[in-house]
Amino acid sequence: MDGMLDPHDRRIAEAWETLKAQHATGDLLAPESNRLAFADPEFLLRRETRGLRFQLEMLKPDLAQQEQGIEHTVVVFGSARFLSEEAAHLELVRARESGDLLAIKRAETSLRNASFYEQARALASVITKFSADRTNGRKLFICTGGGPGIMEAANRGAAEAGGISVGLNIALPREQSPNPYITPGLSFKFHYFALRKMHFMMRAKALVAFPGGFGTLDELFETLTLVQCKKAKPVPIVLFGSAYWKRLFNPEVMVEEGVISEEDLNLFKYVDSVDDAWNFIREFYAL
Repeated sequence: MDGMLDPHDRRIAEAWETLKAQHATGDLLAPESNRLAFADPEFLLRRETRGLRFQLEMLKPDLAQQEQGIEHTVVVFGSARFLSEEAAHLELVRARESGDLLAIKRAETSLRNASFYEQARALASVITKFSADRTNGRKLFICTGGGPGIMEAANRGAAEAGGISVGLNIALPREQSPNPYITPGLSFKFHYFALRKMHFMMRAKALVAFPGGFGTLDELFETLTLVQCKKAKPVPIVLFGSAYWKRLFNPEVMVEEGVISEEDLNLFKYVDSVDDAWNFIREFYAL
């Protein structure tokens, strides 16, 4: 029976140093037949080993969350571009000083949307404080996409409430750095969107979607589809900011055209306050 892998095995360190050195110089990674297979980046990045990479992206976050006792999460989605009220105020001051009318207009929009940042922050704080003395079966942890904006706000609210929270980041062409409020050890980076989405749903007991762009819509509609098709258990799906969502998304048209059933309108709920969002989740589970 194999013993536990020694993380200080010299051969692993050598493989890692080779990878870093070649990445820094832009050189192609040279194959090395005598390198341990699991310490051989060139081998692990082959097309034929994609299945192994899938499994690794599945296992790494799963095991780490199990070790922290994270069984149930509230997943918070929303725009990565929204700022805190403090940062938005500062942006507006600078825009006005510049005299750039377009910059002023953008800063005014940013300040208006900063309320969503603060509400996401407050909601995460409320949920984290509620869960502080609960057992795992009724304990909820905040989980986000790990980036800035609404994601940062939710992780920040959890941290300020003294709790831990998860960030599931994604490697993008324009690098998205993890926000600083994710709990160390629970900040994960994914290559595959599919595996990242699977991790969102594996522990999700509720989804709260704040106003956002294509990524938010992608995650929202994926969740709605999984629940509608009974590939996932029903969970509270909260659309926070009714004015935004009702302008963007008109599901009544889909009912009229017969592409969804009227009962599908019950899969989600519009809310405009932290209390309404939290009460909807609590009532769903009789917490």
